[in-house]
Amino acid sequence: MADIVLGAGGTRVPAGAAHPSEQVDAALSAIERSTERLLEAVEQLDDAAVREPSRLPGWRRSHVLTHLARNADGLVNLLIWARTGAEHPMYPSPADRDADIEEGSVRGHRLLVEDLVAAHGRFAHAVRTLPAAAWTAEVDDGDEPMPAHHVLRKRLLEVWVHLVDLDCGVEFTDIPEPDVEQLLEDAVQPFGGRADVPALTVVVDLAGGRTRSWQLRGTTSVPEQVRGAPGDVLGWLLGREHGARLEGEVPELPEWR
Repeated sequence: MADIVLGAGGTRVPAGAAHPSEQVDAALSAIERSTERLLEAVEQLDDAAVREPSRLPGWRRSHVLTHLARNADGLVNLLIWARTGAEHPMYPSPADRDADIEEGSVRGHRLLVEDLVAAHGRFAHAVRTLPAAAWTAEVDDGDEPMPAHHVLRKRLLEVWVHLVDLDCGVEFTDIPEPDVEQLLEDAVQPFGGRADVPALTVVVDLAGGRTRSWQLRGTTSVPEQVRGAPGDVLGWLLGREHGARLEGEVPELPEWR
């Protein structure tokens, strides 16, 4: 069976490494664990609590929960595209996406939970039944073309980040390794090649004494360095936190994505 690209930064799984199905199973398991954490938090809410503001300006918690459900369905559409080869965008249009979120945001707590559970079930089924060869098919999420295996990374990022956005007791520092390491890899990507991004080296201190570093923008001189724990760095990169716990001269970054 052909190798499948599932690693960070487009790394190809070499011959003799884990079987492609094992790579998919591992990625889906991470998504399911994060979804379980999401559902545990959401179950503690009620009809009044889902009407309260989230950390996203202009969105109540009900907007965030509806977005997470529709995002799962949108990613299923991309997997259909990968399986069939026929263009199948995430959403009919940006206006339709926004309308669906607004419509769902008026639902009560129990309906929001059931919608999220059902949408995750559809996503998990689409992942488990996608043929191995389809994972390298090119799809487009509306931002840029990508191989279908990036759908798995995108979903993990969506679940963890929006769980924090719900403002119900989970912070970026609660995201476990290795999930947070993968999220950091994905969070730095949109800054690449942008003239409005400062020349900066981001250093993250991981468990076991390991460190990872990324250059947000290349430079011929020695760039400034910002350093911190993975959750703190992730929150800053995503524009959710100001970087108060980070070391170094912490600049204000342009909007993520």
